[in-house]
Amino acid sequence: MAGRNIETIYEEYERFIYHLCLKLTRNKDEAEDLMQDVWLKVVRNEKSLEGVDHVKAWLTTICMNTFRDRYRKTVRRSQHVMEQPETLDVPILDLVPCAEPTADDLLERDDIRHIVQSKLDELDGIYRKTVLYFYVNQYSLNEIAELMKVSIGTVKSRLFRAKQRLKEMVLLDEQAEGYVTAG
Repeated sequence: MAGRNIETIYEEYERFIYHLCLKLTRNKDEAEDLMQDVWLKVVRNEKSLEGVDHVKAWLTTICMNTFRDRYRKTVRRSQHVMEQPETLDVPILDLVPCAEPTADDLLERDDIRHIVQSKLDELDGIYRKTVLYFYVNQYSLNEIAELMKVSIGTVKSRLFRAKQRLKEMVLLDEQAEGYVTAG
């Protein structure tokens, strides 16, 4: 990351982070507060920046973690996976809160990860690949469209279908019964 400092990263990604915060909070004032917390964490973790290859993904992770810590503490864990709004493109695994987890929380989180990962492995290849590109590699819709040589509309459609299928598979899984609710 030679030559990149906090100022240049802020200039390059400030709008992206603000829009992500706005998408998460759906409130201008809360988005600004969240964004301030995110940049505070970025500044505090400036030394970590040296080892970062994908700044956008690193910033997104910080933003998601900050959002979870601030706004999801009071929501029951079992409601996270299935009651997330369809319009919010957040990785399913990131919907498990991470603030000061207990041993039970860690075990439950591990169980949920295994359940979701096993269901992800059962998805058709094209859907699995699209989900991995978007949520794991954190590619943009444009980048995925280029990689897969399809339109952005096709990428959006595949993501939507993949999320729907994952949701159905998790709801039908007896092992998952204790962690998720149909709403």
